[in-house]
Amino acid sequence: MTYDFDTIIPRRGTNCEKWDNMPNDEVLPMWVADMDFRTAPAIVDALHRRVDHGIFGYTHVPDAYYEAVSRWFGQRHGWAIRQEDVIYTSGVVPAISAILKALTRPGDGVLVQGPVYNCFYSSIRNSGCVCISNPLVLEGNSYHMDYDDLEQKASDPRTRVLLLCNPHNPAGRVWTPDELKRVGDICHRHNVTVVADEIHCELTMPGHTYTPFLSLGEEWTSRAIACISPSKAFNIAGLQIANIVVPDPDLHQRIDRAINDNEVCDVNPFGVLATIAAYNEGREWIDQLLDYLHGNYACMAEFCRMHLPQFPIVELEGTYLVWMDCRSTGISSHDLNDRLVREAKLCLNAGSMYGPEGEGFLRWNIACPRSVLRDGLERFLRFTQSNL
Repeated sequence: MTYDFDTIIPRRGTNCEKWDNMPNDEVLPMWVADMDFRTAPAIVDALHRRVDHGIFGYTHVPDAYYEAVSRWFGQRHGWAIRQEDVIYTSGVVPAISAILKALTRPGDGVLVQGPVYNCFYSSIRNSGCVCISNPLVLEGNSYHMDYDDLEQKASDPRTRVLLLCNPHNPAGRVWTPDELKRVGDICHRHNVTVVADEIHCELTMPGHTYTPFLSLGEEWTSRAIACISPSKAFNIAGLQIANIVVPDPDLHQRIDRAINDNEVCDVNPFGVLATIAAYNEGREWIDQLLDYLHGNYACMAEFCRMHLPQFPIVELEGTYLVWMDCRSTGISSHDLNDRLVREAKLCLNAGSMYGPEGEGFLRWNIACPRSVLRDGLERFLRFTQSNL
């Protein structure tokens, strides 16, 4: 079956955060990380069947749910997930917050590798912890890790956790096994727990392969944790479903307790059924989605090369979020994005959201029909020609 990613699906008027939170209907939103594509038909069909039943009470998570998760990651990514290691919850952000509350005390240090997902910072702050930055290093059009700096900061006895973004948002990196093993080795030696946010794991570009951190082997992962969800890849974030994978029994017990203490232990029937349908029947759909996203990235890369050479973009290995270097303007990313909204009717994400290392950058969401992407690029080009 061939799936259609070119048709524009109107989203305004549906209480959509991405579209209905704009100043007016003229603004094109290319910011928050959800896609403007309908999800896989198998998911829609499963939800229709549940709606037709007409009763939406408390949900029991069946064995079929765990079997679908295990089968998908085993067959697609070579990662064997045991049912007893899985804790379901309402989202990756609530999962990370609960994990930090389980594993840290106020004043403890939590490592992040900026520029990085903005909710890492709020989760650290809300847990009373101290954010410790191990900044990524930009060389050419790609980022890499600073292992010497990581070693130094992990060795501080106050440092308890590293929040690892794998694949990385917004830097677009899909970390290799060797890179992940170096991280695991450093953290293992200094008793720092790696918490891997792998919500973008399905979204990789050709030539790049997602490596689940917990698949590396016990030498590197004996006390590591992974957070996974079908929400980004299948565009079902509003159904609020995620899984924490915790092989270590002690950590598992502590995190399960924190999930209950923080009252994020219940999920809704639609999230459960959508996960089962996605992992059991969504392979062909997501393979075609990845081809389309790669085409969008190639389109944007060529457009920027031809018309916006002063705004280089970072190589996209994974996610559908393109990181653009706007430092040549001398304008803060917040002010630049504000001007884009007002003058170009284009809303992106200011890089400063992702920590101080993101200042001077903008993040583009390219998970949209190609005609919409071209519209956004043309708006940006006209803005630069008239104002910069």
